[in-house]
Amino acid sequence: MALKKGETVELKIESTAFKGKGVAKHEGIAVFVPGTAPGDLVMARITRKKKKFREAKLLEILEPSTLRVEPVCSHANVCGGCTWQHLPYSEQLKNKEQHVRDHIERIAHLDPDIVQPILGCDRELYYRNKMEYSFATRRWLTEEEMNRDEFVDDTAFAAGLHAPGRFDKILNLNECHLQDPVSYQMLDFTRNYCIEHDIPAFDTFKREGFIRHLVIRNSHFTDDLMVNLVTFEDNQELIGELSEKLLVEFPRITTIVNNVNDQPNPTAVGRYEHVIYGPGYIVDHIGNHAFKIHANAFFQTNTRQAEKLYAVAREYAAIESGGHLFDLYCGVGTLSLFMADKADKVTGIEIVDVAVENARFNATENGVKNVNFVLGDMKDTFNDKFLEENGRPDCVITDPPRSGMHPDVVEQLAGLDVDRLVYVSCNPSTMARDLKILKETYIVENVQPVDMFPQTYHIEAVAKLTRK
Repeated sequence: MALKKGETVELKIESTAFKGKGVAKHEGIAVFVPGTAPGDLVMARITRKKKKFREAKLLEILEPSTLRVEPVCSHANVCGGCTWQHLPYSEQLKNKEQHVRDHIERIAHLDPDIVQPILGCDRELYYRNKMEYSFATRRWLTEEEMNRDEFVDDTAFAAGLHAPGRFDKILNLNECHLQDPVSYQMLDFTRNYCIEHDIPAFDTFKREGFIRHLVIRNSHFTDDLMVNLVTFEDNQELIGELSEKLLVEFPRITTIVNNVNDQPNPTAVGRYEHVIYGPGYIVDHIGNHAFKIHANAFFQTNTRQAEKLYAVAREYAAIESGGHLFDLYCGVGTLSLFMADKADKVTGIEIVDVAVENARFNATENGVKNVNFVLGDMKDTFNDKFLEENGRPDCVITDPPRSGMHPDVVEQLAGLDVDRLVYVSCNPSTMARDLKILKETYIVENVQPVDMFPQTYHIEAVAKLTRK
């Protein structure tokens, strides 16, 4: 009998799926259950019914899997940040590699054996160099509070991370083990300061309030530590007082900035920015190069692991003999500069103006003269006119966002007469979608998974393509 929405069912979890959900089978229908591990016997409630699968909520673990471990963080079963703290890291890696293989076979229709053994991370915790916390006027209730018969008020000043699938409610964090512990300590201090001084959190529905986000960036190879206070209003007196208290409490801070986002969108990127203290940026290293990183510029979140990722990309690019390299979606130029010592010329394209500004600065600061960075939207910029103006490449590296490349860019790459193409991806499913098209022009030789985010389901991969 087909499972209906709202029905409760006993399930044996057999494997994991992308996004970290456990997978069970019931009368041949796949049922996805978050928060479970292979081997778990669970009781779950069906929350979504589709023709070929069901989604369910975990109600109770009847018999725990022998694979299960105790999560380090008390929020692990509720927070959407760490989906796999209940699995040993070795099992996380095993599942991530299998997910890449599944995408390559199922979506790209390629031989899964081209996927190489995954490169794991040396640090399972405290590996992130950036955390973005949010503030709100509504908090996420605990399981106990949700199950009470009486009404529980959820209106309160909350600081932490968005509850999974909710833009309006915040899980009040008491701890976090992904970034240097000073990160959570500053969140706790800021939350208490705002409550004590009647500084309101931003209300998403009323579009009023003051504090919106706290973004902490720290450098792995230097002592730089940035605090980015994102506010709805521009009140320099209030921000100045809070900043002074932060500097007294946390003398490690090297710069404080205030991004003012007075728009309804939920982003931590302000419409404009004030530098409150210090230079307004931090400096970190990848390989032999130093990088200037502003509050809103993209930089690989796991600095040490980024070196492994880039080393694979450089190996696949095979530019030891020189040549012209294109770096699409180049960000602040980290990969461009990492490749520059092996290439005759590197041309990067990026849509974020502050990232291009940082990339040019980074090239100058590192004395790299054979790179050129172009500001523009990839689908509009990367065209025949661009090739005429900048010359044709010997190798192209593309590192697009999670959504993958725009179809126009994929089409341009498919028609480009280039010897080697290296695809760096933070989403193997969209990479596989693009490879399905690119394989008509190129041979997909290898795909190398690289784990940048332990405790989560996220996985990066690098694909090596050569011209047929």
